[in-house]
Amino acid sequence: MLLENKVAVIYGAGGSIGGAVARAFAREGARVFLAGRTQATLDTVADEIRSHGGVADTAVVDALDERTVDEYVDAVVEQLGYIDISFNLISYGDAQEPLTELAVEDFTRPITTAMRAHFLTTRAAARHMIRRGSGVILAFGGSGPQTLPGLGGFKVALDAIEGLRRQWACELGPHGIRVVTLKTGGVPETLPDTFPGRDDIVAGIQEAALLNRTATLADVGNVAAFVASDLARTMTATDVNTSCGAIMD
Repeated sequence: MLLENKVAVIYGAGGSIGGAVARAFAREGARVFLAGRTQATLDTVADEIRSHGGVADTAVVDALDERTVDEYVDAVVEQLGYIDISFNLISYGDAQEPLTELAVEDFTRPITTAMRAHFLTTRAAARHMIRRGSGVILAFGGSGPQTLPGLGGFKVALDAIEGLRRQWACELGPHGIRVVTLKTGGVPETLPDTFPGRDDIVAGIQEAALLNRTATLADVGNVAAFVASDLARTMTATDVNTSCGAIMD
């Protein structure tokens, strides 16, 4: 089991990708702490994990609230003594429209949300990881030169996350803490059947992929479990591309 005896905190764990990561972590032996804003969705993920013999705890946590995040991570460490993995998978509330049609508040919202949440959750975990001399900080989204029209501030937020990831990796590396981003070219399973323009979006994701497939939620969870494990102990200050070739590095 890749993550046996590991303690993992997952923010946004009630979402489709967060839930997939939580299930993969639990399957590989981690004790998972599921944080998010909606208790019902967290409970759904936790119940599934427990039904397969895993251990999961849930808590309603606002990842943008400094005091709440600090107290939550402190409580996890007080309960178990340490934290091994912190993975931020919250959504950013982005409005994906042409920049010329966006209000400035709609443009800056995903950027400020991403920066505040990732800074707070990483800092809270890092303070405990430093004392232990090990740990893994994970982010999701990734960056790169590719973009599309009409993304608003979303892609800019992803670029900002990568800048923050580099800074954290530089400062935390000497303490044995790894910092990695996972990126995909899109996961069709995350789009509800009723999502406007879903068929066109999925077709675009499939067309962009170099392989004859696209990433699934299970793929994302499996790769995340590997990156969080000691098998990937040489990996930091980088991103991991799970786009099936849709994003070319």
